Amino acid sequence: MIIRRFSFFTAFVWLVGSLFSLSASAVEYSTGWLQNPDHPPVELRYMLTGQQNPENKTVEALLEVKLDTDWKTYWRSPGEGGVAPSIDWSLSNNLDAVDWHWPMPKRYEFLGVETLGYKDTIIFPMTIHVKDMSKPVFLSGILTMSSCTNICVLTDYEITLDFHPANLTASEQAMHLYNQGMSRVPTEQPSVEIKALSWNKEDNTMSVVATNTLGWTQPDVFIDGESQHVQDASFLKPTIHVKGDTLTARMKVSSWFGEPKLLGEALNVTISDTDFSVETQGVATDIPVILPTSDSNLIEIIGIALLGGLILNIMPCVLPVLGMKLSSVIAAEGLEQRQIRMQFLSSAAGIITSFWLLAGFLITLKLSGQALGWGVQFQSPYFIAAMVIITALFAANMLGLFEIRLSSKTNTWMATKGDDSYAGHFVQGMFATLLATPCSAPFLGTAVAFALGADIITLIAIFTALAVGMAAPWLVIALFPRLAKLLPKPGMWMDKVKSLFGLMMLATSLWLLSLMTSFLSTAAVVLVAVLLVVVLLWRLGKVKGRKPVILAMAFIIVGSGGGLIAGSMTAEHWSTPLPKDHTWQPLDINAIQQQVSQGKTVVVDVTADWCITCKVNKMSVLLQDPVYSALDSEHIVLMKGDWTRPSDYVTGYLRSNGRFGVPFNIVYGPSAPTGIPLPVILSSSDVISAIEAANGKGVE
Repeated sequence: MIIRRFSFFTAFVWLVGSLFSLSASAVEYSTGWLQNPDHPPVELRYMLTGQQNPENKTVEALLEVKLDTDWKTYWRSPGEGGVAPSIDWSLSNNLDAVDWHWPMPKRYEFLGVETLGYKDTIIFPMTIHVKDMSKPVFLSGILTMSSCTNICVLTDYEITLDFHPANLTASEQAMHLYNQGMSRVPTEQPSVEIKALSWNKEDNTMSVVATNTLGWTQPDVFIDGESQHVQDASFLKPTIHVKGDTLTARMKVSSWFGEPKLLGEALNVTISDTDFSVETQGVATDIPVILPTSDSNLIEIIGIALLGGLILNIMPCVLPVLGMKLSSVIAAEGLEQRQIRMQFLSSAAGIITSFWLLAGFLITLKLSGQALGWGVQFQSPYFIAAMVIITALFAANMLGLFEIRLSSKTNTWMATKGDDSYAGHFVQGMFATLLATPCSAPFLGTAVAFALGADIITLIAIFTALAVGMAAPWLVIALFPRLAKLLPKPGMWMDKVKSLFGLMMLATSLWLLSLMTSFLSTAAVVLVAVLLVVVLLWRLGKVKGRKPVILAMAFIIVGSGGGLIAGSMTAEHWSTPLPKDHTWQPLDINAIQQQVSQGKTVVVDVTADWCITCKVNKMSVLLQDPVYSALDSEHIVLMKGDWTRPSDYVTGYLRSNGRFGVPFNIVYGPSAPTGIPLPVILSSSDVISAIEAANGKGVE
């Protein structure tokens, strides 16, 4: 019996001692619930979690706020009305700073005024930065918090708390609340990237373009910032468009202090979705972005793509291939209508297939986050080398140095001759497309820009329309084979025309080879060019004799490189000696606005060595008066973006202007700080008019 009493007494003592020990080791650092008697709808408490980082000299804390029904408080950027909560810690000791982590807000509207904030219970996680972790910390702060229903009350709460970092122990309750609050705070998201922040002061709108490789569900976008200009502005609920993985948000901006001034300001961009929230930073530019058009306008874009593809047929890049097709049409004399139809359908199929391959190539680049653009394959030395070989072989074939034949025994669906085989015509169509990509044409840039900024299905649809547009001449003859019968009958003249286009194809080969100087030494490229010409001339002499060799040499000397091709678009100026080019500065986006603010006019030319249309613009407009003399003016600054080789900087600039290919020309000035984009094919009047409009004074 005595033993039992002793055991009971021992257990009682142990239990009481354990409770005291537990209480001593689990001290919670909290202000307790605070409430202002004059405003009972709000109560709050400030707590430490016990978590600390001695290396960073930080301690984790939280502010928990409970609001009665229908009352709300505000986010760090309250919107059009309200006051953001703040704490004045100036009376604290051993305190460096306190970081306030803001959970995602919600939008509230009352009497037409939109605000951002919280209702019910909200937890604000905080990080306390301590000056000296070996000394006590005394927190003394005045929390000023606005809470509203149909009225607003601004209330102060006194927060006092002292602790020694070395004595802190983890509080399970406070840690749970802290983690609960942090789960609602936006974090970095690798899948999300801000592509553009564009401020349009003309209509006071901010446009945001962001991509999410994981896709969007129901996104919302919030913008705020630290500078006074940004804090004075209210960013209203945006209009959001989602196309594939690209989000485009456009929001009105207002200010109680007059016209918002956001150009060049640093902005916080916070995006929420159903299962995540992300926050990132960016700088507001005045470079416009292309907002997605409605589905009804997609038909219009398809029409533009058809027209752009059709115009490609008369661009200088495709002229040598048209010579091949012309000879095929003339050779169709005597063929049955079914054979003519199948040949031209084969060529059209080659064009469409090649465009689909280009679309697939661009989709792959898009999914991998690489640079997108019309003609970007010409930034690859391997592609250029392959095109040099192909064009040289076609040139030799057209000059009659050898015949490309495909066996009819192994391919029963082909015609009896290689040049008349459906496969041969299919390859011609594919080749025409590849050779067309260094050229930009009117309407082409609009269609390509829309396609590359849209979802994958739309991209394929637009590239198919481009293909059908380019294949239109082939399809017309396929539908009406009798048109081929209207052309002159074959004769000796046909061989001469074919030889002429063969020499043009050879000139194309040499021009393509010259592009390799961006990747190889000039000596190596010249050596390969000489060997190529020597082999072809030797073969030409062996097959056709000395006279064709002499004529071919004269042709090569006069029209070597890409001069012949570019000259075909500059007939009115080709005989005029070209002056020395101006001195162009490298493209510097930040310097553009600096120059404009000083009253300068900035002319930007984004070009590439492989871009035929760029060469045409340069020779026929930029190096000709009156534009040449206008560009010599003292108030004009010339900047050039080189896209010959891959450049993320130039690609980003093109993309920010809604362009995905070269040439791209734009003029900035005091009267046009956002820039005046010029047409793809330049004219003197367009350039002069843009300069006059940009500087507001006329050309001096």
